[in-house]
Amino acid sequence: MSSALSSCLPFHVLRSVFRLLLPAAVLFFVLPAASSGQEAEQDTIASALPAWPEDSLGRRTPRGTITGFIGAVADEDYTKAAFYLNLTSPSGTQGNGAAAAQALQRLLDQHSRTLPRSWISDSPDGELEDELPPNLERVGTATVNGEEIDLLLEKTEGPTGGPIWLFAAETIVRVPLQADAPSATVLEKTLPDVLEENRWGGVPVGHWLGMLLVAVVAYLLAWGLIAALTYLVHYVWRKTRDEPTYGFIRAFSLPIRLYLAAWLLVILSQRLGISFVLRQRFSELTIIVGLLAVLLLLWRLVDAVTNFSQRRLVQRHNMAGISIVLFLRRGVKVALLVFGIIFILDTLGFDVTTGLAALGIGGIALALGAQKTVENFVGSVTLIADQPIRVGDFCKVGDASGTVEQIGMRSTRLRTSERTVVTIPNGDFSSQRIENFAHRDRFLFGPVLRLRYDTSPAQVQAVLSSLRQILAQHPKVDQGSARVRLTEIASDALKVELFSYILTSDFNEQLEIKEALLLQMMEAVNTKGKGFALPVQQLLVSGDSQGNEKTGKEEP
Repeated sequence: MSSALSSCLPFHVLRSVFRLLLPAAVLFFVLPAASSGQEAEQDTIASALPAWPEDSLGRRTPRGTITGFIGAVADEDYTKAAFYLNLTSPSGTQGNGAAAAQALQRLLDQHSRTLPRSWISDSPDGELEDELPPNLERVGTATVNGEEIDLLLEKTEGPTGGPIWLFAAETIVRVPLQADAPSATVLEKTLPDVLEENRWGGVPVGHWLGMLLVAVVAYLLAWGLIAALTYLVHYVWRKTRDEPTYGFIRAFSLPIRLYLAAWLLVILSQRLGISFVLRQRFSELTIIVGLLAVLLLLWRLVDAVTNFSQRRLVQRHNMAGISIVLFLRRGVKVALLVFGIIFILDTLGFDVTTGLAALGIGGIALALGAQKTVENFVGSVTLIADQPIRVGDFCKVGDASGTVEQIGMRSTRLRTSERTVVTIPNGDFSSQRIENFAHRDRFLFGPVLRLRYDTSPAQVQAVLSSLRQILAQHPKVDQGSARVRLTEIASDALKVELFSYILTSDFNEQLEIKEALLLQMMEAVNTKGKGFALPVQQLLVSGDSQGNEKTGKEEP
């Protein structure tokens, strides 16, 4: 079982990923192209496969053999357990099969490290990628006389045909008989007879209590070791007292504590001689705790790295980087959650490959109804990659305008000037016309002044000269673009147009500059000319028969 937490875990995880993703990929690409003729051909091939009768002891697969042997020894039916052993060696006969089964159980109880049952192949052909001959399957290791041996199953042919998996003869001959067996374990020496004689689930009650006590001790030992190591690191390396570095240490502490507790549980339960049957029942739980520890470590590392990166990007005012970091953090966490569920279900023995295949069939129909979801996800990727907006930018999208607060995987949130929040799906957001005010490097200043009709040409020249001087003297006005021109003699006023750029990207600052310029221009128009024209209407009224006329003015 400890091998599952050490060398076997990475191989099994990689193998599971390959086995889970390959059928889904094949289904995705091959299923749409499959024709009815191909399906008929596959049905013909499937019908041609040999169909063996069920083995009454469930020995058709390696996992079935291990499960049956565990059930037999749990019931103390060693005669039945002998049928799971290959006793064809010269020294082995069916007569001493029960003794051999009991000796094998004692070896497994005291000096063995076995794979969880869910990791043992459930195929009649066994695991073909384990670098062993096709007829052999490794299910763990054991120590005999200081030498480590492999616990092997071998495939034989049953009396009615078909494969039958048994504990290999080369493993059985290495199992010491009762006379040569190791001495009593620590648990056997310390438990009172009442706890040894009373059994629950085929295991002495004392072993259940011992497993519970070992679990508590393992966690306390792990907690103490990690706490001491953390204190030592803080004492030796003073930089860890800073908040960023301390965040990384916190990310490591709890996951490593859980993983170390699971590893100590496995080692201590083996050293104390807790029943192999009980350890097998707890093996899946131990592996799940180890997987959760790894996933929790990755989860906390993602938080620590992204928080550290986010602080650095805020210091550098890199809003685009912050958007990318937030998006990647959510994506990685979703991936960790999905893969964690898949690995846990696979460890518990569920056929995840078949489940994914069924999901793939339904996913084709589901994808047709989830077009908007896919569109929004693609839109979010476009927003992150193209970066038309960033968190903190003030922009206008369609009829909505506001400050970007969050760019999510489905939608983007804007905080409007009314302090309300507008949520826009990313599919719609990326397809609309986006006006980003945050990228503006200067502001346009182009008022139109209306002079009175009775302003003389000389006064107009004086006003124009004064206005040009005002623009030329201000340090925040772009001199390359500044111009002042009399552009139109309208029906009610003389129009003077100004065009220039205010050299600032701050909105409040440009309002202040604009206000100062307008005040100076008002003074120039009033002192150099006749003032601003008012919108008026002139009404001519014909009075009497002598042709007398009255003229009046009426404001609108």
